[in-house]
Amino acid sequence: MTTLAAEAVTTAELAPARYAPLLDTVEIAVLADGADTVWNLDEAGPDVRVLRIDAPRAAVEVRLSVPLGDTAGYWQPGSDWRRTPVADWEGRAGVSLVKGLAAGCLYDATGATLLTFATADPVPEVALRYGVSEEHDTHVVHLHLPPSDEPHRLLFVPRARSVAAALRPLRTWYAERADPMPVPEAARLPLWCTWYAYNQDVTADEVARQARLAADLGFGALILDDGWQRHGHGRGYAGVGDWLPDEDKFPDFTAHVAEVRATGLRYLAWVAPLLLGPGADCHAAWAPYATRAAGVPGAHVLDPRHPEVRAHLVDTCVRLVRDHGLDGLKVDFLDEAMVYANDGGADVGRALLALLTELRAALLAVRPDLLLELRQPYVGPAMGGFGNLLRSFDCPADSTANRIRTLDTALVAVGGAVHSDPMMWDVGAPVESAARQLIGALHAVPQVSVRLDALPAAHLDALRFWLAQWRRLRPQLLDGTVEPGRPDEQYTLVESVADGVRVVDVHSERAVPVHCAGYAETVLVNGSSAARLVLDVQDGPHPVKITVHGPDGRIIERVQTTLAPGLCSLPVPRTGLARISGDSPATGDTAR
Repeated sequence: MTTLAAEAVTTAELAPARYAPLLDTVEIAVLADGADTVWNLDEAGPDVRVLRIDAPRAAVEVRLSVPLGDTAGYWQPGSDWRRTPVADWEGRAGVSLVKGLAAGCLYDATGATLLTFATADPVPEVALRYGVSEEHDTHVVHLHLPPSDEPHRLLFVPRARSVAAALRPLRTWYAERADPMPVPEAARLPLWCTWYAYNQDVTADEVARQARLAADLGFGALILDDGWQRHGHGRGYAGVGDWLPDEDKFPDFTAHVAEVRATGLRYLAWVAPLLLGPGADCHAAWAPYATRAAGVPGAHVLDPRHPEVRAHLVDTCVRLVRDHGLDGLKVDFLDEAMVYANDGGADVGRALLALLTELRAALLAVRPDLLLELRQPYVGPAMGGFGNLLRSFDCPADSTANRIRTLDTALVAVGGAVHSDPMMWDVGAPVESAARQLIGALHAVPQVSVRLDALPAAHLDALRFWLAQWRRLRPQLLDGTVEPGRPDEQYTLVESVADGVRVVDVHSERAVPVHCAGYAETVLVNGSSAARLVLDVQDGPHPVKITVHGPDGRIIERVQTTLAPGLCSLPVPRTGLARISGDSPATGDTAR
């Protein structure tokens, strides 16, 4: 007889359970399917607690409950735009290795956390319920964990000043137990992608021309996206599965790859190995292993739980890299495997772990400096072992989404370099439009997908300037301590610090805290709609030198002044940048 809760509209309607104090104001109840349970909470360093639940080979339900207090929002890896509290009859998630992570962070109006948790093992399929219990004035999280021969483990972080501060020790915990793929320098350099620039209308000549321009601009790699393969047209996937070049577009694909690589760029090609369309020559052979339709049009999904499917997919990917001299692959649609989740068969997450382990070993044997791109939602802490380019989900021309999704990815990613979705913009729009896209991806490796030879001079100047600034500030933006603020405020003021340099990018009209002491340089990026930044100087007075750049990099103003404590207005063009550095005592007026 099962002791686990049956489905109900609200969590208050579930069978009652015995709760006990766990951490801070968090309470816990543990239920097991037909088994006695023993749990204990241990420290794993100063900032992480590990909950161990012994319930051999039993499915387990963990219930967490927190008083609402001054709750303002709830962050979880798949939250996207919904970051404010939801009702417990609405909050649902199903996660696995290639679909998010069983993790969450409840926080109050100051940004301080009330609950931070994650599963120690991010591989198995886990079902979650979460939200506000209207009956009990609490926020609840219920996790349904599958049977395991090993003890179940959940990670908790005591209250912290922000979501980012709470997730940093979790990321460290995962990193200390990870075996990440090597991250070549090319994974940390700007990348040019064909997708938004050409969609599926790619040819060898067009790609080679853009590659030469990209190399001159300082890009380090190129992705040939969907459209290079046979039947690669129509925006559907009815022809995928053979993964052979379209000879009309690429008469000699291997020679083309070599031509692009001769520019200095590393070359990756797009592949969606789990998809199988009826137009593929191999469809008849593999259709028995692809019994469920994909979430994308025209294709079914190969079931990775079959060892012969895994072997076929590994052979396909290795063939592409080996035969054509590719530096790596953009592996797409791995999350489509979740169509087989909860079907009574083997765990999909475990099968994908086996697939990716085999794929990593086989590809690294062919190309030790391999580049492998993965995409949200499968860029969690376990995936750094299987990819070194961890990309934001598609958000064409949406700089806000690119900012939010790259920062969300970086909060829990381990190992690889976080990449933006390729940036696109209207070449007929003002230069601020181009700069805004580049600013939105500031905290990730920038991917760009515009036709470089079609850019107006001002757009080209903006691209060159912002890529140069990004390269100069990469130690802060990628490797520094990043504080993006409250998730429900959409990260409108983001601070990055390393090596005595502080970078602050601002995306709404709000006062910017400025601390001159202790920083050799402060870089302010104006992503707001105003032609100024309001500074809240919190120390001083300090003599400084200020250099202001426009969106295309032109120097608008150089001034020596003294910043005194309090508010002051600094003229900075929209999508412009200001650099503040220490100076000898100024003779000009104090800026107030």
